[in-house]
Amino acid sequence: MSSASDVKSLREPSQPSEPSHPSDAGGAAENGGPSSDRRRQSATWAVLQHHDFRFYLGARFLATTAIQMLGTAVAFQIYAITREPLDLGFLGLSQFLPIAVLSIFAGHLADRVDRRAVLFVSDLVFTVAAGALFLLARGGAPNVSLVFAIFVVLGIARAFYGPAGSSLLAALVPREQLVGAVAWQSASWQLAAIAGPSLGGTLYALTSPATVYAISTIGFALGAILLAGIRKRPIVGTREAASLKTLFAGVRYVAKQRLLLGSITLDFFAVFLGGATALLPMFATDVLHVGAGEAGAMRAAPAIGAGLAAAFLAVRPLGRRAGPKMLIGVAIFGFATVVFGLSRSLPLTIVSLVVLGAADMISAVVRGTLIQTATPDALRGRVSAVNLVFIGASNELGEFESGTLAAWIGAVPCVLVGGVGTLLVVALWTLLFPSLRGIDRAEDVRPLEPE
Repeated sequence: MSSASDVKSLREPSQPSEPSHPSDAGGAAENGGPSSDRRRQSATWAVLQHHDFRFYLGARFLATTAIQMLGTAVAFQIYAITREPLDLGFLGLSQFLPIAVLSIFAGHLADRVDRRAVLFVSDLVFTVAAGALFLLARGGAPNVSLVFAIFVVLGIARAFYGPAGSSLLAALVPREQLVGAVAWQSASWQLAAIAGPSLGGTLYALTSPATVYAISTIGFALGAILLAGIRKRPIVGTREAASLKTLFAGVRYVAKQRLLLGSITLDFFAVFLGGATALLPMFATDVLHVGAGEAGAMRAAPAIGAGLAAAFLAVRPLGRRAGPKMLIGVAIFGFATVVFGLSRSLPLTIVSLVVLGAADMISAVVRGTLIQTATPDALRGRVSAVNLVFIGASNELGEFESGTLAAWIGAVPCVLVGGVGTLLVVALWTLLFPSLRGIDRAEDVRPLEPE
């Protein structure tokens, strides 16, 4: 591991110097119990004092909420026009493919230019795309092919927005406040993930699709204004000529940095195997025999659990033994998946889904912090892109795997296999990546020595 001098300091000038080794961090205060808890909580609230972080958080919240509103309204509108379930799949595919194809390139760009500018331009593209949907909706039933084309444009913008946004975070707050910053960002995302579909669906039902698109356009525009208020950061990225070597430097670094490789692949296989939420309609209809209202509560339960966990971690960070807590979180995720599969009671099913979402958020906060602290700033965009590709692949491929396996062996056996498989992955990763269980404070992890 390298010392703090091996990478560009992300600390503000008014902050004291960083410890040169993880074991130096915290000192007696970390062993002091209540005193260390108070300091961590104070640092968590202190992160909100940073002007640029507040603007960043607000912009990301507005963009995520608007994207969720668009996705909900467009799905309803497309299905109302075509009555073809396959079109809903194509709608998701039109978003996923640009992200899967372009994320590596987007990560490379985020390491070479002003990340704030990449976010700003992406938000402008979001605004124009939402405005185009509004104009189409105002003209009556829109051409479905044009809607798909607009969603491809949205997917392209999201491919660049993700790596730039994730990699910019570490430049906005002092290193010791990164855990709190990641927790606030996660809480904000979960709130947007809950509010966006609810707001989009309600407005669609009470007014019209055009209203949803108009409000989304305003949300994106306000987000762009907030991004413009963030101070420009110096570019620390590589000055090497663009090549396949620099393009895939993030992939090579993740393969070399065992902490990152272990945490990213752990999440990938857990979500891929334990994707119970993809089968919620089948469980609601065929297993629990409940209606649309109860099915809606089941769908909201994981997001509610994740939101509560993120809010709790924003106020009370994980602190020490972050690695074991991440592994335990993924194990609880697998166990909750098994309970969900065995449950024949709606209350127990909802509780298991809430626990599943909360456990997933614990591991997500630790992984998100590691990506910030264990990566040199010059590679942060490309490493963030690798993580985003894994996240997208696990979600999309996990849904495909769950649907295919459920069609073969049934919904309940499929979920049970996934839950048990997740538990086995946790046990295997504990053996294959012993450095994961050795992580103490995630914010104290240092990047590897540069090649």
